[in-house]
Amino acid sequence: MIPTGAPNYLLECIGPAPVAGVDEAGRGPMAGPVVAAAVILRPGAIPDGLADSKTLAPEARERLCAALGAVSDIGVGAAGVREIDRVNILQATLLAMRRAVGRLSQAPRTVLVDGDRLPRLPCPAAAIVRGDARCLSIAAASIIAKVVRDRLMGRLALRYPDYGWERNAGYCTAAHRAALAAHGATAHHRRSFDPVRRVLDDLAEHGEGPR
Repeated sequence: MIPTGAPNYLLECIGPAPVAGVDEAGRGPMAGPVVAAAVILRPGAIPDGLADSKTLAPEARERLCAALGAVSDIGVGAAGVREIDRVNILQATLLAMRRAVGRLSQAPRTVLVDGDRLPRLPCPAAAIVRGDARCLSIAAASIIAKVVRDRLMGRLALRYPDYGWERNAGYCTAAHRAALAAHGATAHHRRSFDPVRRVLDDLAEHGEGPR
C-alpha cells in the first residue's frame, strides 16, 4: 500500500514505456556542478522507501542509491561550473538533464521531469511540478542525483578543505561564506553567483585569481 502523500507509479502509466524520471541536484549551491539523473524503474523491482531526496537521511539515500543501481536503468549527466557561468544555471540544468537521459542504456519513449521546464529531448516529455514527491521515477532520480553530487563534493573537499564542502555540498551556508571571504574563491566556485562574484571582483583588484 502507498502511504498518503508518498510518490506513486501512476504518472508512469500515462505514456508509452519505457518511462524515465529525471531530476537534478545542485541548482542552488555557489560551488560545484549541477548533476542530473534519469531513472527507468522496473515495475516489479521498485525499492521500498523511495521519496524526495530532501526528505531522506544521508544513510537512507545511500541505501536506496545502491538498491536502485542493482535493479534500474540509470543515466547521470552534469554541467560544470564554466557551463553554468556561461549559459546560466537554468540552461545548465536542462543540459545536465539531457545528458542524463542520453546516458541511459535504453532510449525512453516517455520522460517525466521534475519542475516546470523541459530539456530538449528526442521523445515526448512532461514537466511535473513537485514531481520528486509525486512520481516514483522522479523520486528515484532525485536520490541518484543527490548521492552522486554529494560524493563528488566530498572528493573535492579533500582538495579544498577550507570550505566544508563535505558538509555543505557547496551551498551558501554562513560557514561557506566566511571561508570564501577568508580564503578566496576556487576554480570550482560559480562566478555568476553574487557572493562569489563579489570575492572575485576583490581578487581582481589585487591581481589575484581563483585557487
